[in-house]
Amino acid sequence: MRLTLRALALSGLALLAAGAADARPLDEVVASGTLRVALYGDNAPFSEERAGKPRGIDVDLARAIAEKLGVRLDLRIVDAGENVDGDFRLNLWKGDLAGSPLADLMLHVPHDRMLATRNEQIFLTNPYYDQHLAFAYRRDKVEGLRALGDIEGHSVAVEGASASDLQLLTAEGGRHRGALKHFRSFDEAAKAYLAGEAPILAGTRSSIEAALHAGGAARDENPVVEIAIPGMVKAHWDLGGAVRTDSRDLAYAIGDAITALTAEGRLKAICETYGVSFTAPKGY
Repeated sequence: MRLTLRALALSGLALLAAGAADARPLDEVVASGTLRVALYGDNAPFSEERAGKPRGIDVDLARAIAEKLGVRLDLRIVDAGENVDGDFRLNLWKGDLAGSPLADLMLHVPHDRMLATRNEQIFLTNPYYDQHLAFAYRRDKVEGLRALGDIEGHSVAVEGASASDLQLLTAEGGRHRGALKHFRSFDEAAKAYLAGEAPILAGTRSSIEAALHAGGAARDENPVVEIAIPGMVKAHWDLGGAVRTDSRDLAYAIGDAITALTAEGRLKAICETYGVSFTAPKGY
């Protein structure tokens, strides 16, 4: 009997913790006066921590969305897991073992139909940015970069195990593998490029543009280009947000906020703060 009562008590505590952790629909978010948003750490130029303070495009966007909803922002910087599906589970609909409050919204989510289909517990918001793989090259070292063959004879700084790395490793039967200089992070690859250790830098357009901006590199001397490269690696995708599936009214309100911020030019201005050109998303 004592064990049964103890089990019931523990289960009751677990239910209370689970209730406290629930993601919330729009009316609960507004009533609480706070929007809980989860952003990835170490994800410049979209979200990172510097000197203990969050900064980046997604950080500013989250603040602007909260402002549009008339609530305060409760920002959580979270680590990226093995896949986005696991990040949804941990941050939006299941939570951690401690019963920490779930986020109402995650940003920087690939706006992908298959991702949404296999994660029935979440619902995607409107996208807000069109991400592309790209290259930067030093005009004084490389005559031009219009096709993949122009890489020949030059080294390419790239983050290992990134989409750009996989794209180049597999392109044209692996013909360009010898040109790749791998680094542990995009930041290290960008520093090597800026230091003249490699005349070509591969990565996402936003990361490249932000690195050139932060490094004070002249854009006319370091053109950023996109090259059509056939293969299995997706070269561009939309970024959006995700909420729990029973918070769809919140997703619609966030979508309206994103539409307004885009129309007002605020989203473009946020991107330009970090040296990034705004590219409107195309949806599915």
